[in-house]
Amino acid sequence: MDFNSDEWHADETVVKVRGKKYYLWFVIDAETRFILGFYLSDRSASSAHAIMSQVKPLGSPRSIVTDNWDAYNVAIKTNFPNAAHIQVENFAADISNNLIESFNKTFKAWYNTKCGFDCFVNAHSLISTFVFFYNYLRPHSSLNNLTPAQVAGLNYCPTPKNPFVKSAYLVRT
Repeated sequence: MDFNSDEWHADETVVKVRGKKYYLWFVIDAETRFILGFYLSDRSASSAHAIMSQVKPLGSPRSIVTDNWDAYNVAIKTNFPNAAHIQVENFAADISNNLIESFNKTFKAWYNTKCGFDCFVNAHSLISTFVFFYNYLRPHSSLNNLTPAQVAGLNYCPTPKNPFVKSAYLVRT
């Protein structure tokens, strides 16, 4: 996978695990709408660095758009020294972070039906399932009814190539 695109967007949103508040960090590719990564943790500079380190192998965007939280500065400069860091102060700015805010709204609509998560492991598993569904199975009207994976040139292949392996594969087309 190679997401060397013009723009990535990053943001965090609050979720609860056993009633305790955590932050769920997402990074999304603006061109394909593909969720590049997520990270569930506290809201700290080390968490901002962790999500940027996680998505670093996937490509080199020209710019990364975030909210105005300072922790993103060092995390982006360290992991993506050639990318411009665009910090959006409000929704009326010329460049917005509406793309990921819209995704967060979609995620929250799904998450709110869960009434929080009962443990950290289950939270991670369910979020992974949601991201897989969003990236590989759910057509998006803004992408001409294609999935983000299809736009990125990836497809989900439910039939394993090896008949002795019972899992699905993700293949590049």
